[in-house]
Amino acid sequence: MTEQEARQKLVALRDELNEYNHQYHVLDNPSVSDAEYDTKMKELKAIEAEFPDLVTPDSPSQRIGGEPIDAFEKVPHRVPMLSLGNAFNEEELKDFDRRVREGLETDKVTYVCELKIDGLAISLRYQDGLFVQGATRGDGTTGEDITSNLKTVRSIPLRIKDGSPIEVRGEAFMPQKAFVSLNEAREENGEEPFANPRNAAAGSLRQLDPKIAAKRHLDIFLYAVGEWESGSLETHSERLTYLQELGFKTNPEWRKCHGIEEVVQYVEEWVEKRATLSYDIDGIVIKVDNLEAQEQLGFTAKSPRWATAYKFPAEEAVTKLTDIELSVGRTGVITPTAILDPVKVAGTTVQRASLHNEDLIQEKDIRIGDTVVIKKAGDIIPEVVRVVEDMRTEEQQPFAMPEACPSCGDELVRLEEEVALRCINPNCPAQLKEGLSHFVSRLAMNIDGLGEKVIEQLFRAQYIHTIADLYRLEREELLKLERMGEKSVENLLTAIENSKANSLERVLFGLGIRYVGSKAAKTLAAHFETIDRLQQASLDDLVAIDEIGDKMADSIFHYFADDKVKQLISELKDLNLNLTYNGPKVNETVTDSTFAGKTVVLTGKLAIYTRQEAKQHIETLGGNVTGSVSKKTDLLIAGEEAGSKLAKAKKLDVEIWNESKLQEVIEEEV
Repeated sequence: MTEQEARQKLVALRDELNEYNHQYHVLDNPSVSDAEYDTKMKELKAIEAEFPDLVTPDSPSQRIGGEPIDAFEKVPHRVPMLSLGNAFNEEELKDFDRRVREGLETDKVTYVCELKIDGLAISLRYQDGLFVQGATRGDGTTGEDITSNLKTVRSIPLRIKDGSPIEVRGEAFMPQKAFVSLNEAREENGEEPFANPRNAAAGSLRQLDPKIAAKRHLDIFLYAVGEWESGSLETHSERLTYLQELGFKTNPEWRKCHGIEEVVQYVEEWVEKRATLSYDIDGIVIKVDNLEAQEQLGFTAKSPRWATAYKFPAEEAVTKLTDIELSVGRTGVITPTAILDPVKVAGTTVQRASLHNEDLIQEKDIRIGDTVVIKKAGDIIPEVVRVVEDMRTEEQQPFAMPEACPSCGDELVRLEEEVALRCINPNCPAQLKEGLSHFVSRLAMNIDGLGEKVIEQLFRAQYIHTIADLYRLEREELLKLERMGEKSVENLLTAIENSKANSLERVLFGLGIRYVGSKAAKTLAAHFETIDRLQQASLDDLVAIDEIGDKMADSIFHYFADDKVKQLISELKDLNLNLTYNGPKVNETVTDSTFAGKTVVLTGKLAIYTRQEAKQHIETLGGNVTGSVSKKTDLLIAGEEAGSKLAKAKKLDVEIWNESKLQEVIEEEV
């Protein structure tokens, strides 16, 4: 493919993928299958890899998250992002209406009512139709540049149809389903769960590593224009319609209300309906529709006079806590759950509430039999707020976490700096069910035919007790299982047998070692090359590996020190699993190069090489290219407009080269 052909093909693919993305994430009306989308995305990335100079900022490939940064740059808002005044009841809404009518000297005003999304206010700036900057609200005058994180939000268009300079504003949020999944993962990892989706969204968008934000499944609704030089619309409702025409996602539930009585009706309607939404709202925003009237009313020092926010009252309920159940997650975390007498909260009946960990139970002095106040954190996950101590009698029983795992009976441990109790027995039945699903997953051993239902049947029939038992399954046993015919059994046994040849990194990831994801598993496998060398590694050996931090190293070291893990690895060897790395070896043969054994960081705009070309040259000469500057960095290559990484390198006294010096060394040594 010539460069001209590649350019034409990329334009077509970008347009297609951006349109598919808009249909799926904005219109909620997907027009192609996931498989077709993935195929076209793979083709796009392949062409961009071959022609890196043709990559554009609006390419769908740029949504996956760029390199980590050291700090957020400050962004002054040309038009201040002011907060809104509040109204808490119908009387205060009518007072707001009275002030507006008096200011406009009219008897009746048309308002626009919108759902108040419980998230993080952000600003998006477009130039020549291209998304060029995204920022937080901050203090209203100055925010933080979070452009890279906002590019990962798929409902934000990277290019719009209006080429004039325009700044739009909205609310980034985390949908309820994504919030629940995130907190479940955090609790399994022994991390504190987020209190509500708003905190989760804010925490995600303020990650220095955009790849973390990319995994959080954030969304956005746009609701205002901050700065727009060529705008000529007369009403806020017309602006909302125009934003949607440009490709922005606006909330469909907004309504034009003629007079305050219709506003009150809208508020009352959503007090009842809010529980039906898949995202959090904490009130209703009411704005004067006419833009000239907004300008006439003006602003106070803190907020506009033409808008207010009706805030929903917090909803709580009182019920009896009848028991505390314990569950064991895939990583061994023991999670206590309160069993409640059924009670209705925020539109749904609640019978269970998370207690998170032992520390929370002790802090709130929660006892079995207590009368408790519950609410939904972020109106999603029920949680116990407090005990009604006035209703406590001598019948209530203090609760203590067990010393042994409720599933396998092994001793529970609390790892350093963790709040969660954990079972570290790799053969724990409760963990094994969850762990085996992980072990056979696509990024791990990739064994087709082993879904959750089949795994449950295998456990129920007592065919498997450990991961190793998976490789001892026999045809006659499998044929006895429900819905397992000759062909299904043959395919499953073939898939299991084929998985034995997988490279070491898949096994490591499949084992579910604390903190070790697929990327870290590959780093470990490439470095040690065999499971034996990894098992023999000291803490110092592990920490010395770039990208393996103290916490992960400690987890890996203690995992392989466990006798049951040693037994499991021994069994996997006897069952002929490959426990050797099959991928490209770390370049340890280059010892006389300038880059040999050095950790190198690239920053700024490179003119002579593409970043990928520079990385390949350095790694060929025995160097290791990483994304961030740290005490382990040996060398920084600084191109034009180098920013915070250059400043940090100077502070740490890291050796710094320009690109010409890099070229000189490469041409001498390659």
